[in-house]
Amino acid sequence: MTSREKTGLLPLDAAGPARPLSERALTIAWGAIQWPWLARSLWGGRLADKQALLQRLDLPPDALPHLGSWKADTWFLWRIVEAIERLRPREVVELGCGASSLVIARAMERSGDGHLTSFDQHADFVAATARWLATHGLSASLRHAPIVEDPSRWSSAWYDLSAVPAQIDLLVIDGPPWTLNPFVRGRAEVLFDRVVPGGMILLDDAARPGERVVASRWRRDWPDFRFTLLPGAKGTLVGERLA
Repeated sequence: MTSREKTGLLPLDAAGPARPLSERALTIAWGAIQWPWLARSLWGGRLADKQALLQRLDLPPDALPHLGSWKADTWFLWRIVEAIERLRPREVVELGCGASSLVIARAMERSGDGHLTSFDQHADFVAATARWLATHGLSASLRHAPIVEDPSRWSSAWYDLSAVPAQIDLLVIDGPPWTLNPFVRGRAEVLFDRVVPGGMILLDDAARPGERVVASRWRRDWPDFRFTLLPGAKGTLVGERLA
């Protein structure tokens, strides 16, 4: 959920409607619990892994200059590339645009026809990511999706999503940030019915305690998906829709 430029050590404000006091207190408490995992989120991965990824995608060495600081790390980016090469998806939907958008668009170009629709709550990041992709001759449907009031069991707010594809082959979840609510990414289940049989979900930061709660509820409530937690500095949850 960021452009190619450096970002700060703290995630940007998710903006949106005022949150209930109870939710803000919950987020602060879980922040105290999650700080070791949050610290891992600042690491972008090994330089050798990034170089190997860029070579795999035939991108220039400076195509991903600043990973880390809440961006997707090289581990997660590799999992995305492997999923695209395996699935050859026609429709990829991404929550949280940025470095992963570039990698997805390039991997899809190399694997065949396909389309990326990416959503982010920061309009300036959406515009910056579109320019970033254009410098590499890539394109995607990058959409501003502001955070709006949307009470659910997960949080008090969620993306205002529009023009979501009716069928999704690969759903990449790297937003919204945990500062909105430690369980907010669980709300992505609103898109699960659109994932086609044999399709896949990838959730970043899946080793964090908040995301582990999300994964546990998803396993209980979505028996037509097989969920597997992969290792890595931040963890990746893979959900495969059974045929």
